[in-house]
Amino acid sequence: MPSQNTPDKHAVPTRALCVDLDGTLLDSDILYESLLVLLARNPLYLFLLPFWLLQGKAALKRHIAARVTIDPRHLPYNPNVLELLRSTAQRPRVLCTASDQLLVAPIAAHLGLFEQVIASDGQRNLSGSHKAQALVDAFGERGFDYAGNGKVDLAVWDRAAGAWVVNNGASLLGAASRRTQVLAHWPAPPRLRAWVKALRPHQWLKNLLVFVPLLTAHRFLDATAVADALLAFAAFSLCASGVYVLNDLLDLEADRRHPRKRRRPFAAGQLPLLHGLIAGPLLTLGGVAVALACSPAFAAVLLGYYMLTLGYSLRLKRVVMLDVVLLASLYTLRIIGGTVAIAAELSFWLLAFSMFIFLSLALLKRYTELHSVLASGKTRASGRGYDVEDLPLLQSLGAAAGYCAVLVMALYINSPDSVELYRHPKLLWFICPVLLYWVSRAWVIAHRGTMHDDPIVFAATDRASQVVAALCVGFALVAI
Repeated sequence: MPSQNTPDKHAVPTRALCVDLDGTLLDSDILYESLLVLLARNPLYLFLLPFWLLQGKAALKRHIAARVTIDPRHLPYNPNVLELLRSTAQRPRVLCTASDQLLVAPIAAHLGLFEQVIASDGQRNLSGSHKAQALVDAFGERGFDYAGNGKVDLAVWDRAAGAWVVNNGASLLGAASRRTQVLAHWPAPPRLRAWVKALRPHQWLKNLLVFVPLLTAHRFLDATAVADALLAFAAFSLCASGVYVLNDLLDLEADRRHPRKRRRPFAAGQLPLLHGLIAGPLLTLGGVAVALACSPAFAAVLLGYYMLTLGYSLRLKRVVMLDVVLLASLYTLRIIGGTVAIAAELSFWLLAFSMFIFLSLALLKRYTELHSVLASGKTRASGRGYDVEDLPLLQSLGAAAGYCAVLVMALYINSPDSVELYRHPKLLWFICPVLLYWVSRAWVIAHRGTMHDDPIVFAATDRASQVVAALCVGFALVAI
């Protein structure tokens, strides 16, 4: 049987070509797409979903479709299926899907490749046997070929003349071949690399902040404290990956309009949205379980971090200036979490320094994003509340916050707290000019438009930043 990326030569040119939408024409699912748009707009709709579902799946889809719109221009279309449709213009082409008509019609109109659309209408859920019967009624038994992607499509292939098996493996291919002639097979690409990208393990670098209290409290030789800090790091990493997955799901439309973020796995259709909806909560629960193994107090901090992150993802990231304050707070919460994990005393100086330096980095992140918006010829950041006219203000506020962090460091050096911890506290003064250089250099790089869009990743990968970090640690160790 054919299994290449070209249709079978023996397909009948005049036979209707019927194509499924979700997972076939689209490397996504309109039901989950629309659901995520709805929840991103107002999370309280979550409580209405069970009542809508009681009316039937078709009614659920109609309730959601009546409240949202999806821009068809940026959806992840399967290139093989698009090419198939373009190369069969002589055949009747039908978009036949269980998604709701209200959302399907704009997609068909945008593509301009279909002569007919058959979809769910709020009364009948056009899936499985219902879809098969609708196609038989329209084109007769074995009067159509059908492109699908799941086990639910087997009922359609039972009555189709030919099959295209899309985004699935050998098992479905074999089942389809026992029902009809398989014209082509386009399997889904491997997903391991996409999952690694979605979980963003490189972002776990931010969670190294939980080890800062271990160093500032001079307990880095305490085996118990080190073990607790490692648990804290693992808990924050699992929770953070869960948040990244959720954030990507809620930001699908905005990410698809972004020149770089459109390549994220969920936005690009490399991973099923349903898998993300399952993986996100599981990762978070795993993080909470590890946190409880550390201590209940640390688990409370982690839950606070998650709730704040959830609020940020759902709504607060769109509020001008509140978003950067919350970002700075999330970084500082990691340091608080590390302090609670090793049962150390919270340091006023460390918290003050953290808030200012991370506020500077949060503003740097927004400045960099807005600079990219300006370079692309736009005037407003998608999904944010900033205009390009805000660039000078963000730059001045960010640089000022960075310098305030250095000022806090300078005041700490002359405080009684530093005398208790360090035998030679005055040696810590060498850290101040090094930090002033680093803050100033970071903002110069951002001003020139060459800053990485995540300043934490920049700080971890930039050679000069690595030297600065090594010097700061070195001066601190010499001062002990």
